[in-house]
Amino acid sequence: MLPMLGALAIGALALSFAPRDSLGNPLALAGLAGLALLWILRAPRDARRDAILPALAVMLAAFGLMMIARLSGELARKQEIWLAVSLGLAIVLGPAFDRFRRLSAYKYVWVLGSIVLFALVAVFGQEVNGAKLWIRVGPIQFEPIEVIKLFIVFFMAAYLAETADVIASAKPFSLRANAKYLGPLLIGWGASMAILVFERDIGMAVLLLAIFVAMLYVATRRADLIAAAAAVFALAGWWALGHYAYVAARVAAWQNPFADPLGRGYQALQGLFSLAAGGLFGAGYGLGHPALIPAAETDFIYASWAEEFGALGGAILIAIFGLIVWRALLAAQSQPDIYAKLLATGLAATLGFQVFIIVGGVIGLVPLTGVTLPFVSYGGSSLVANFLLIALLWAIGSEPPFPARK
Repeated sequence: MLPMLGALAIGALALSFAPRDSLGNPLALAGLAGLALLWILRAPRDARRDAILPALAVMLAAFGLMMIARLSGELARKQEIWLAVSLGLAIVLGPAFDRFRRLSAYKYVWVLGSIVLFALVAVFGQEVNGAKLWIRVGPIQFEPIEVIKLFIVFFMAAYLAETADVIASAKPFSLRANAKYLGPLLIGWGASMAILVFERDIGMAVLLLAIFVAMLYVATRRADLIAAAAAVFALAGWWALGHYAYVAARVAAWQNPFADPLGRGYQALQGLFSLAAGGLFGAGYGLGHPALIPAAETDFIYASWAEEFGALGGAILIAIFGLIVWRALLAAQSQPDIYAKLLATGLAATLGFQVFIIVGGVIGLVPLTGVTLPFVSYGGSSLVANFLLIALLWAIGSEPPFPARK
């Protein structure tokens, strides 16, 4: 309870600086705080849990809401609604997550669900910035990939829990043994990757590759499989570079954004200018010019944050994410069964690699993709999926109570 109370206090302080009327009715914020406390209170009392995980998620969401309110009051009020939905789902699905091992019984359902969602995007999806990612139902716009990334982790954890020993002991050049046990895994992962490439969402393709590689290595310790997966993805990336103009444009903007400063390099340059303007300590909240960056509230929320809170503030934000991943890996290490270990590792990898991909793109370390910064960027699909990820990690990390004293 104390970590969550501390997170809510920090969040309330941060939101007190938001522009007046950008967050709507103050009672709405009080309601969100109540949902966060209810999330903690509904945890089973017969087990000890890492209360820091949900507290850090709530604190990051408050920081994100503060930054979104700085950029757009309308989007901030929508984000409040999605935050309420996220916390509500975490509360409602909590009892099911407490029995998370039952998820392993539906491993092929997760693959089938992923393929169905991809197909729906292919047929009914809307194209944004060259990639077909969104499905709109009335006034609600939904990004299925946020759910798909969780489904892929569920599938891989269940399948590898059953076959890890056999895959690990198979010789690299034994085609029969590798095909027999890696086949379903590669088909499930490969189908998702192929559809991603054809739907031109390279950012999520990179994320799924990273998750796949991390979980496969943890389960088998086979470096040859990792090298093979990277080689296959490199070929797919090379193919996409030659066939999709927007992929080529993003790589060109990454290599030399000054070559077309008012065109394809404009967004990347504005992000770099914001980072430079922030310096070490930042311009101060409300004193920067993050609105000059296209998609500042989504793809470039980190640059917006760093401009007003500086490199030091950016480092603190990354450190919070690092603490979440570290505690998630500790939860994985403490589990008695390989399924729980792999599930927690996959969820930690999902969060950690997503942060690396988007922050790396903003600072110019890797080509920019459309991946959002978890909890901080504007977006309902991302917010819901990542709160469910934390809720599941929180359940996985449960420990038995201390033995009663005699």
